[in-house]
Amino acid sequence: MADAHAKDHDYHIIDPSPWPVLGSLGALTMALGGIFWMHYDMVAVFVVGTLLVLYTMYGWWSDVVNEGEHKGDHTPVVQLGLRYGMFMFIISEVMFFFAWFWSYFNASIFPTEAIGSVWPPEGVATLDPWHLPLINTLILLLSGTTVTWAHHALQEGNRKGFIQGLVLTILLGASFTGIQIYEYGHATFGFADGIYSSTFYMATGFHGAHVLIGTIFLAICLIRGLKGHFKPDHHFGFEAAAWYWHFVDVVWLFLFVSIYVLGAGDAAGVAH
Repeated sequence: MADAHAKDHDYHIIDPSPWPVLGSLGALTMALGGIFWMHYDMVAVFVVGTLLVLYTMYGWWSDVVNEGEHKGDHTPVVQLGLRYGMFMFIISEVMFFFAWFWSYFNASIFPTEAIGSVWPPEGVATLDPWHLPLINTLILLLSGTTVTWAHHALQEGNRKGFIQGLVLTILLGASFTGIQIYEYGHATFGFADGIYSSTFYMATGFHGAHVLIGTIFLAICLIRGLKGHFKPDHHFGFEAAAWYWHFVDVVWLFLFVSIYVLGAGDAAGVAH
């Protein structure tokens, strides 16, 4: 009788879970809360929705970690599916950023009469690309090498090198975020000051949000690594974080060249 219920396949049949329903409810509450916040200055509903989403993320991903690390449900076949899923997620992120690049290039290549038919618009003192933006570019490029170091160390069974590479990557990611916050605080234009500022902050701001998310992603991997998780041949949780981090690096290079360098014009010169 026991043999009749034995698992004779490599696939993972997921147990019933409350997280999809709770996550959908949290996302709906968060969306409605955003509307209430913007139109009626009511932030409470948005906060409740955000807490529900965060709780769902914690609970759901804890279950996934438990399935992969302790239950042995993430067989090579399942890991292949996870890789395809992460790949498709990154492709969706590429399309997301494509929209912001499209908006920026549409405004900059074909400036309208409303902004004087010039780009950047008259009166906009753009940020000096060879100051803080260049420093942040070097920081992200360096972080790409440290996360690769951590990955190779893990594959070779060098847990000390893995932890060291992760710590350095997290510190570099936090440094990037701190510098970008400082840069925003010293910019001469605000979010609502026209098409240049709107496209600038939407593109670079969403990238900054992705850096912050990626840093948290890697920090969770560090906590798991310190607990003894991940093996040289079984560490897709960290590998997915490394993929995401490299994606963030590449997007920044396009942002730096197209918005900071090519989009600076003669008005550049705000160093800090």
